[in-house]
Amino acid sequence: MIKNDLFLRALKGETLDRPPVWMMRQAGRYLPEFMELKEKYDFFTRCQTPELASEITVQPIRRYGMDAAILFSDILVIPQAMNIEVEMKPNFGPYLPNPIRTVEDLDRVVVPNIQDSLGYVLDAISMTKEKLQDEIPLIGFAGSPWTILCYCVEGQGSKSFDKARGFCFTQPEAAHQLLQKITDTTIAYLKAKVKAGVNAVQIFDSWGGMLSPVDYQEFSWKYIQQIVDALKDEAPVIVFGKGCWFALKEMSQSGASALGVDWTCSAQNARYLTGGKITLQGNFDPARLLSPPEVIKNMVTQMIREFGKDRYVVNLGHGILPHIPLENAKAFIDAVKDYSE
Repeated sequence: MIKNDLFLRALKGETLDRPPVWMMRQAGRYLPEFMELKEKYDFFTRCQTPELASEITVQPIRRYGMDAAILFSDILVIPQAMNIEVEMKPNFGPYLPNPIRTVEDLDRVVVPNIQDSLGYVLDAISMTKEKLQDEIPLIGFAGSPWTILCYCVEGQGSKSFDKARGFCFTQPEAAHQLLQKITDTTIAYLKAKVKAGVNAVQIFDSWGGMLSPVDYQEFSWKYIQQIVDALKDEAPVIVFGKGCWFALKEMSQSGASALGVDWTCSAQNARYLTGGKITLQGNFDPARLLSPPEVIKNMVTQMIREFGKDRYVVNLGHGILPHIPLENAKAFIDAVKDYSE
């Protein structure tokens, strides 16, 4: 039994004294202990070495005592497992030397055996569970099929992913083939994570907001829905779509346990669009963690009042930024822990 199960109870919609709190990208670059490991090991070595991944996962928990841990990994381990080469270049980000641009390129893309290709992630889950000692739940995650496609086609990060969108609009059949392969791999991967011990899963649709509402339905949402359908009876599923407020109503009817909201959508709008019947997660502007600690505490308290303490998970509206002062991250977490009506 998980000793602090606030997070899991919030996902079930139970009445709580205060909402739970964790931060997207909490295991990472704003922590000095993480930076020490970064100096010694390259990015994918950290992801692919279970001892390192599990250590990085618990670093923020030791320091701040969040109500949930999220496994340190990356969304791009999925294309790697699918026989698409991915490098992480310093001061550049992800780089895929052989992007998918044609139907012929799809021939080399496989739906892998998860144990063979991503067994290191499952080992990291076991090691992390051992370290957490059932104190708090562990979250596993994956990127949405559309977000993964964006990198596979573009070959790198982008502000607009024009090549990825162009691929979908000029070669829709090939795009849907690729999206389905990614979806099948993601379902198998998340099921394996649940079996290995994660208590909930989150789907990150980081680039969903690049699409129009109509294209979002065709190239992103219907694949996320497949993942939710496949997982929802095995573990709670959180869907986070950055810039996807226009799809919140449909998302709220998907069977997901919770929806992440970014900072461009107000609590009032998010509750209205989702009918007030689903747990919401978010949506503090990550850059607002640069404000003084007292301001952060007041803003977090106000945010909880606006969302309401029930059916709510306090989080950022996207990942924590690298240059956030440690005491500011602490102010964010403490504000939630100290909250009382």
